[in-house]
Amino acid sequence: MTRSIRPDAVLVQAVIAGALSFAHLHDIAAAAGQDGWKAWAYPISVDLLLVAAWRRLRILRSTGGPTRSAWTWFAVALAASLGANVATAGLLDLTNVPAWLRILVAGWPALAFLGGTLLVHTPADHENTEPGPLPVVEPVSVPADSALETEPDAVEAPEPVPALPAPPPADVPPALVDHAQRLADAHRTATGHPIDADTLRDRLGLPGPMADQLAAQLT
Repeated sequence: MTRSIRPDAVLVQAVIAGALSFAHLHDIAAAAGQDGWKAWAYPISVDLLLVAAWRRLRILRSTGGPTRSAWTWFAVALAASLGANVATAGLLDLTNVPAWLRILVAGWPALAFLGGTLLVHTPADHENTEPGPLPVVEPVSVPADSALETEPDAVEAPEPVPALPAPPPADVPPALVDHAQRLADAHRTATGHPIDADTLRDRLGLPGPMADQLAAQLT
């Protein structure tokens, strides 16, 4: 079974445009003093840098990487190609090329080499920096006969800790009772309520049991 070959309009257009751009770059390089095989190498270098920058740009965009460097070198190669096409349109005398154009053509190999090196060493694979998938841990089945079964009734409640005996009440000196009575009278006069043990403890700085005992003795 034979397949019919049908020309693709896009492919034909790309071949024609590439051939014309190639010829224009060759003519500019030859007019700038690059004769022989060097004049043919210039269009190859420009087109390869253009294609390499475009491919690197697509890779970086698909992986989420920074695309500024790829865009820069793509613009440089595109400017070189467009500049050669425009210059050969009769705007430039190819028999008397200016010095600045000769300098640009002579310096292009170093510029193209730098661009190609930076494009190659641009990090493009961000997937290697991402952590890999976590290993799947299969659950370990425990036999029913070896499982530890605890009944709620089998858990023994902790034995209550016996409370420490309360210390015997200390004897309150009579002088302290008189002083506390005066404080209690003053508190009743000011508030209309009898003084409580907490207030008495704060006023006199006494421990809790002694303050309670002293409050019980007040009238």
